[in-house]
Amino acid sequence: MTNNFGFWTLTFIVIANMIGAGVFTTSGFAIQDLKSPELVLLAWVVGGVIAAAGAFSYGMLIKAMPESGGEYLFLSRATHPLLGFIAGWVSLIAGFSGAIAFAATAFEEYAMPESLRPQWLPAGLLAIVSVVLAGLFHGMRPRAGAVLQNVTVVLKLILLVTILCFSAVALSEENEISQSFISPNMSLNWSMTVTFAASLVWISLSYSGFNAAVYIAGEVSGAKQLVPKALLAGTLTVVILYLLLNAVFVYAGPGEVIEGKADVAAVAARSLGGPAFESFVRWTIAACLLTSVFSMMMAAPRVYAKMADDGLMPEALSFQGERPMVATGTQVVLAAILIYATSLQGLLSYLGLTLSISAACSVLCLFLPSVRTKPLWHPIFLVPTVFIVCTVITAGLMAAYNPWQLLGTSITFVVGALAYSIARLIAKVSPGNQNVPDFAANKD
Repeated sequence: MTNNFGFWTLTFIVIANMIGAGVFTTSGFAIQDLKSPELVLLAWVVGGVIAAAGAFSYGMLIKAMPESGGEYLFLSRATHPLLGFIAGWVSLIAGFSGAIAFAATAFEEYAMPESLRPQWLPAGLLAIVSVVLAGLFHGMRPRAGAVLQNVTVVLKLILLVTILCFSAVALSEENEISQSFISPNMSLNWSMTVTFAASLVWISLSYSGFNAAVYIAGEVSGAKQLVPKALLAGTLTVVILYLLLNAVFVYAGPGEVIEGKADVAAVAARSLGGPAFESFVRWTIAACLLTSVFSMMMAAPRVYAKMADDGLMPEALSFQGERPMVATGTQVVLAAILIYATSLQGLLSYLGLTLSISAACSVLCLFLPSVRTKPLWHPIFLVPTVFIVCTVITAGLMAAYNPWQLLGTSITFVVGALAYSIARLIAKVSPGNQNVPDFAANKD
């Protein structure tokens, strides 16, 4: 067992994966739909509770299966390789490649907006450079990448706390909180419930990443103890930050100014402290997005390497010693292609819905006889039940709100199943689930 990563590195990986573009954009659209800052903050609270339940549940999964691979590992070992492959396929297409490309593109937009970019510098080049650098650090030198990751995450947290302190002072000096939102109809009805669920799906995407440390569990000594602690510590830290940040975003300025704005953080900063503070916030967001790129580049190749070890992807993607070098290079190429080939902003709802369903299916493994060691009525299963039920209800309401998002998710799963069949034919993987290990030896 290698020991590339300790508790703090694991915790910082979770924080860096979670704090990305979503928290700095989502509330503007949520305000536009919900028309109430209180409802927006309530959605962030509910999303935080679900994310914390998910982190606890994934910690239970790691105690049963302390290996790298994430959802692919859990589903392929506890159920059938087909379901695991589909989960890995979702990670390949949506969970990592799309998310890395989105974060890198957003980083370029904040660090070097079009108005400041030299004409000779192609759009997307800075985003690709950030992806390549992340790949070099995490593919060639895992320990060096971990150190850099820790330093940048600490810097990001310092900058975010600075923003919160300045905002608190500015709000206290104004002695009032903006109340210029459109007066909402606060009565509970089906339309409001569905709209709330739709906003919650966006917010759930901002909270995604609470499971980041599970992807590298196989490279951690004492993973069954360290990874669950890191998942909870990182998630709870981010939940607190998100609530404080979004309280600033939705109360700092007039409601009609921030409604529907993707750069709600910058708009709020300009309202509080003028152009200078807005510039500081934009650079802080750029730093946050850059660490997201680095942290996702650390986690993603471990999934493909694990799939290659099981014969479901080319053998070249497997670990080379302690490094998944080819898998990392592949991830760099996929993310670079997406940066140039597509606009990812329209995929956010699709990503949130697809990744939520994949996570709920993984947590469901805890209830299978091959994984659990306690009876189903044991209180410890209450938390995974909350996560699954909330995720399924939210996804169902979101599908009712926008059925086309469910179609995109379904297509992803179907294509993954077809890709699994092709992979089995090529790799001549034996049918069934004959090689599923006995997890009893891994349980506490």
